[in-house]
Amino acid sequence: MTIRNYSKHYLLLGISAFYLFPLTAYAQDSGVDVVTTTSTRSNQSAFEQIGNQGSVSGTDIEFLGATHINEVLLRVPGANIHRNDGQESLTSIRSPIFTGAGACGEFLTAQDGIPLRAAGFCNVNELFESFSEQAGRVEVVRGPGSVLYGTNALHGVVNVLSKEVGDGGVSASMEGGSWGYLKFNGTGAIKDGDHGIRVSATVIHDGGYRDESGFDQQKGMLRHEYDNGDWKISNNIMVTNLDQDTAGFIQGFEVYKDRAIAKSNPETDAYRKATSFRYWSTISKNVTDNVRWQFSPYARYLDMEFLMHFLPGDPTEMNDQHSFGFQNAFYINEGSDLEIIAGFDGEYAKGSLMQFQEGPTPGFLATKIIPGGQYDFDVTSTMGAAFIRGEFDVSSQFTLLGGTRLEYMKYDYDNNLPNGRVDGTGLPCPNGCRYTRPADREDSFTNVSFELGGLFNIDENNNFYGKYSRSFRAPQANELYRLQETQTVANIDSVKLDSLEAGLRGQYETLDYDVTVFAMKKDNYIFQNSNRINVDNGKSKHYGVEAAFEYRFPMDVSVRFSGTYASHKYDFDLISNNINLNGNYIDTAPKHFGSVQLNWAPADKVRAQVEWIHMGSYYIGELNLNEYEGHDYLNLRVEAEATENINVFLRVTNLTNTRYAERADFAFGNERYFPGKPRGFFGGARVNF
Repeated sequence: MTIRNYSKHYLLLGISAFYLFPLTAYAQDSGVDVVTTTSTRSNQSAFEQIGNQGSVSGTDIEFLGATHINEVLLRVPGANIHRNDGQESLTSIRSPIFTGAGACGEFLTAQDGIPLRAAGFCNVNELFESFSEQAGRVEVVRGPGSVLYGTNALHGVVNVLSKEVGDGGVSASMEGGSWGYLKFNGTGAIKDGDHGIRVSATVIHDGGYRDESGFDQQKGMLRHEYDNGDWKISNNIMVTNLDQDTAGFIQGFEVYKDRAIAKSNPETDAYRKATSFRYWSTISKNVTDNVRWQFSPYARYLDMEFLMHFLPGDPTEMNDQHSFGFQNAFYINEGSDLEIIAGFDGEYAKGSLMQFQEGPTPGFLATKIIPGGQYDFDVTSTMGAAFIRGEFDVSSQFTLLGGTRLEYMKYDYDNNLPNGRVDGTGLPCPNGCRYTRPADREDSFTNVSFELGGLFNIDENNNFYGKYSRSFRAPQANELYRLQETQTVANIDSVKLDSLEAGLRGQYETLDYDVTVFAMKKDNYIFQNSNRINVDNGKSKHYGVEAAFEYRFPMDVSVRFSGTYASHKYDFDLISNNINLNGNYIDTAPKHFGSVQLNWAPADKVRAQVEWIHMGSYYIGELNLNEYEGHDYLNLRVEAEATENINVFLRVTNLTNTRYAERADFAFGNERYFPGKPRGFFGGARVNF
């Protein structure tokens, strides 16, 4: 009997008991605490947080030397980032991998708590606009974000925290590796009295493993800090640029196992160019003895152009955004028995999008997808929200949490091409046009989210928490105005998700542990039906267990484990190829995945790590007829001090030279894949002054 034949409830309870029983029995002694900022937008003990949190420290990020942010997030339970090609990615946090116009709206990605893109204008690849290469820390909240965050904080939050000024100093690293990979990291900081400045830059060149692929990427950041004991201010300016030659899917059953085909690129003309500029500040001041005010203004400019090689006819998309806004909150009675956070946020954004096709569409779609303009529109959005969140210490052992957020979102859409199901010149297509453009219109959405929870301290080093929350996301602009076939208006509403989770965490002597059980139900989720119409009557259910352990052996050896077991299923009647998908597993949702790191640090001058990456099998079609078998591979990292100020390092990725797929999919009757890279070698040196 296979796992899928068992009752999901008994299975999850059994797994939970397996993990939780021994840990409850042995957890006693104190451990090292971690500070987190994501849930409250301010520093808080991760141990005392009512809800889950996962993080990767700046020290680990530096040691990892990741070529893509998915290598960092693999260490967080519940996070599964599929790398497509170059710096592109698709995100999964307590969810399947989502694709399509609104896929990015399921998650909130941020730097220092400020979303990377405006609400309603996300992009599935937007994590490459963060400064993860030189982050002070990366934090992940799995499931709904707190009420301090609004639309998009649905299945999870990824927050990249900038490196602070600290005590100053300068460091630089240079490395090279397989496939022409070159990376330079440099950062320098000075501290003078109340002021401090840090300048950081990263420059990357990747020649690309696959034919006619690769990228050049540059990132720069200037950070100013001021702290006179009364005012605490950080000001940040960041720019990014990406110029990428993109490789597309290879097609055919398990063709990624053929090295020659895996190295090929059927989309040699594909590219992506993306530029971003962002400014943000965080201003904090104690306005009274028990009230602290925190204000974060921000502004963004983003510009992107790419070939849509995954669509018939290979059209080009050009989009840009201008936005500005603020986060505003009052922190009342911090450190007391009753702590309250109350405030309001606001944002204004203007986005433009154009989709244009140069040549004819091959095959039977030639008379439905006509060359020329396909979409050309401008959208302005206005967002306003108010929230309140409180934590009450009922006793020294028990704390209660409650909070709510009211958010209003408005779109004003202007179409710059002929309205309706016509081509870019206003003429009908011989067999009905694929693309449809609604007339100018306004749409608005009002949503309420909330969270309720409690934390029970078993002793000073171990606790148990439970939390129930409801989150939402308003439809993205692309879901509302990028229509197809016969649809002239997208009558869709906001997506709602209810989440229940319970967790146990703490330390027993040399064992740190964190185990979470969750159940989520999603309602009104937006998808494209078999008639290529955006509808919002989708329902799904999500159950799982996430666990993280770290055990420190004698002899300077430690082992760290991060793992997830989850089930993601359709929960409504959805007909595809005359089959009802209700109860089917959602595609691209592995039941289990995770990583293990075996670390050895015999002295301050040497550090070594062997890492095991595991990806379980998953369905690659909604009918659950086609499946990717999953994969396992090893990575090796070694760093040693060569002189007092110079460290040298070596990394071997895919040490076992496993043939695997970074991403597997099924479309147009074929399996298709982004192949994983074979064994790669990377080495370099880091200098500290």
